[in-house]
Amino acid sequence: MSKRTRKNRLPGPLSGVAIASLSHDGRGVAHLDGKTVFIDGALPGEVVSFEYRSSRRRFDEGQVTAVTQASPDRVEPMCPHFGVCGGCSLQHLQPAAQIAAKQQTLIDNLKHIGKVVPQLVLPPLTGPVWGYRTKGRLGAKDVIKKGRVLVGFREKHSPYVADLAACEVLHPSAGKQLDTLAQLIGRLQAKARIPQIEVAVAGSTTALVFRHLDPLSQGDCDKLKQYAVEQQVHVYLQPAGPDSVHLLWPERSVLSYQLLSESIEIQFSPTDFTQINTAINEQMVTRVLGLLALERGDTVLDLFCGLGNFTLPMARYAGTVVGVEGDAGLVGRARANATLNGLVNVTFHSANLFEPQNGADWAAGHYTKVLLDPPRSGAAEVMDLLGAIRPQRIVYVSCHPGSLARDAGTLVHEKGYRLLSAGVMDMFPHTAHVESIALFEAN
Repeated sequence: MSKRTRKNRLPGPLSGVAIASLSHDGRGVAHLDGKTVFIDGALPGEVVSFEYRSSRRRFDEGQVTAVTQASPDRVEPMCPHFGVCGGCSLQHLQPAAQIAAKQQTLIDNLKHIGKVVPQLVLPPLTGPVWGYRTKGRLGAKDVIKKGRVLVGFREKHSPYVADLAACEVLHPSAGKQLDTLAQLIGRLQAKARIPQIEVAVAGSTTALVFRHLDPLSQGDCDKLKQYAVEQQVHVYLQPAGPDSVHLLWPERSVLSYQLLSESIEIQFSPTDFTQINTAINEQMVTRVLGLLALERGDTVLDLFCGLGNFTLPMARYAGTVVGVEGDAGLVGRARANATLNGLVNVTFHSANLFEPQNGADWAAGHYTKVLLDPPRSGAAEVMDLLGAIRPQRIVYVSCHPGSLARDAGTLVHEKGYRLLSAGVMDMFPHTAHVESIALFEAN
C-alpha cells in the first residue's frame, strides 16, 4: 500500500508501492485505490517509490524513483543510457527472466484473446544478448543548444534523439561508432538536413544509409567517402523515398547473410526487411523446418515470404514451394536469391495479402503445408483462404502475440485446427518485443 493518499490528479511521489506483475511493454504493474498504475523501471515482486507521469481515466503512469525491496532478478543495466534511451526497456531484468516473462505473455495472450492453449510449450530460442542487432534506424539531430550533433535512438516517451555515446545492443561496427558518426555529420554543410542513418550489417560488411533532405555538396560527399574508407563501411545516400537509395562508396556493394545449416545465401538491399538477429534467425529457420516436417511430396505455401528467408530453405526439402509477398521489390530479389542458390522448385508471386485473393492462380493451388510470417497486424485476411486450402500443417511465425492469439482462435474455433505447440524466440533481448512461433494441425 502507499504511504500517501492520492488527493489530486497528479499526486506527489509515493513510496512503499508493491509491484504485482510486468506489463506487455515491460513496465511494472501496481494497483492503487482501485486503479492500475504502469511504472517504468519496476519489476514484479518489488516494493518501490515512484512519481506520477500521467493520469488517465482507466490507468495511471509513473516512473520509479527508488527501489526499497528489489527483485532477485534485477541486474545493473550495462548501458549508462538505459532509462533515457527508448531502444531498450528491460536491461534491468536478467535475460533468463526476460524470456520467461515473454513466454508467459504469449501463453496469456493465447488463453485470454484466442481462448486456446497449446498442447506443448516449446523451449525458447535464445542467443547473444549484446551486440546482436544487425539492423537499426538511428536518428540524427544538430542540437544548437548543445553545440553538436547527436546520433542515436529516440528518447523514451519523447521525439528527441537520445544523447548516446554508444549502443550496447546494436552490432559493434555501428553501436560503438555513434560518436564518430555524430562528429562526421557535424563536419558537413548539410548537418542540419540529415535526420536519419539506417544501419544494415551483413557478415563483415556494415552499410550506412544517410537520409538527406537537400542535395549534398561535393565537399560533403567527399567527407562521407573519406569516412567510409577510414571506417571500412559502405555508404549509401537516400535523398527521397526508399526507391531513391543509391551507393556512394565503394563502387560495388553486395549485402548478404548466410543460413549456414541449409547452405543458403540471401542477398538484400540495405533498406530491405531482414531479421535483425542473425543467430536467432538461423535457429528460427531450423525450428520452422522441424515443425513443418517437410517431405518431397509436400507442396508448401509461404505467405508474407519477403526475400525468401524461409521459402528457400524449405525448397531444400519440399517438392514445390510457392512464396507470396506484397512488396514487388522483395519478390524480385527473392527470385534472384532462388537463382543464386540453384533452386528451381520455388516460385514467387506479388500480391496484397490484406485483400481477397480469389482470382489469383497461386491461391487456387493445393498445398499440404503453409508457413505464415505476417507483420504485427497478423494474418486475419488470409484465414478464409487457409480454411479453403486446408493444409495438413500450418506454422505461424509472429512478431505480435496479440495478433497471433486472435488468429489462433480463428484457426482452432472456426477452421478446424489444433494448436499443437507454441513458444517464443528472443529476437529482441532487453526489449518487451515478443517474437513467437506456433504449430497448427488439421483435425
